[in-house]
Amino acid sequence: MMISINKKLAGTVIAATVLLTGAQWGHVSTAQAMEASSSLPVKATLANVFHISPDRIYFDQTTGFLQIDGQNAFKPTINNGVSYASSDVIAEAAAEATKQQPMTFVLIHGSWADASFWDKTVAELKSKGHAAYAPEYAGHGKLYDPNVTHEAIVESVVNYIKSNHLTNIVLVGHSFGGSIIQKVAEQVPDQIHRLVFFDAFVPLDGQSVAEQLPPELQGAFGELVKGSGNNTIPMPYPLFRDGFVNTASETLAKQIYQSAKPEPATPLLQKLDLKKFYTLNIPKSYLYFTSDMAAPQGDTYGFHPAQSRHLGQFRLITGEGDHMSAAYAKPAYLEEKLYEAARD
Repeated sequence: MMISINKKLAGTVIAATVLLTGAQWGHVSTAQAMEASSSLPVKATLANVFHISPDRIYFDQTTGFLQIDGQNAFKPTINNGVSYASSDVIAEAAAEATKQQPMTFVLIHGSWADASFWDKTVAELKSKGHAAYAPEYAGHGKLYDPNVTHEAIVESVVNYIKSNHLTNIVLVGHSFGGSIIQKVAEQVPDQIHRLVFFDAFVPLDGQSVAEQLPPELQGAFGELVKGSGNNTIPMPYPLFRDGFVNTASETLAKQIYQSAKPEPATPLLQKLDLKKFYTLNIPKSYLYFTSDMAAPQGDTYGFHPAQSRHLGQFRLITGEGDHMSAAYAKPAYLEEKLYEAARD
């Protein structure tokens, strides 16, 4: 793998691309690149080839070390104010910087979905050395039941954690799953390392998930419940397309929609006693994807800051994507963002 990476770095096509995109770090000419021989511009290569954010990279002029996340990586060569190093050195530093601390993830899906939502993300997490679980909860997937309650959902997740003897977990809740992990945390706080709310609803004490939405959307869902005949909320495709998968291709959007069974209404409408949750000292993170339109964006009803601010002190991680598409189309990217939210 390292040899393959280094060959790519040494290739003229990628080197030229790095030099062109590296203009943000200062003017880098072809002549300078040739003068640097096999060396490559460090910051541009780390940013554009290894996707290490520029704000993680710093050059300490006092010691001569280039640092990543505050840790000395190596001493580059400086040419006209631009840092250079060999492809081997850069690749080794990038590998160290992207190495992940093994963690245990428990992933809780949202409404109009089932546990298969996480299949590709679980595979990515496991490929990075993590333990990853995506339990199906009561009333959904193969356990589909229009009459399920929020309490039954929470109980099924708590039982899963206990029966599998999971400890020190990163408990992730997506969308409606935010309210689930709030209540699960009340029951097994000592088994949770961190809570991660991924574009998730975070009701306050005494509120329901539905109350986090604007009145007109609550009204529309109420009409859908009445028309369902079985106390569920069927999601119309136009609303699903623009709200949940707005950045996806039409093909992918329809593929995801096929698994969107009518959502049991009761858990969304129940007012939740969350007094205990708001006394817990478990570390919390909020992962916000900036193109998510499942809730109207803005200060009043959007995921961030309207929902995230309910958490008080929390770590904010942002990414690009809509409500559901990344789990299907960019699972490696979603894995990276979940790790950023979870890591110590």
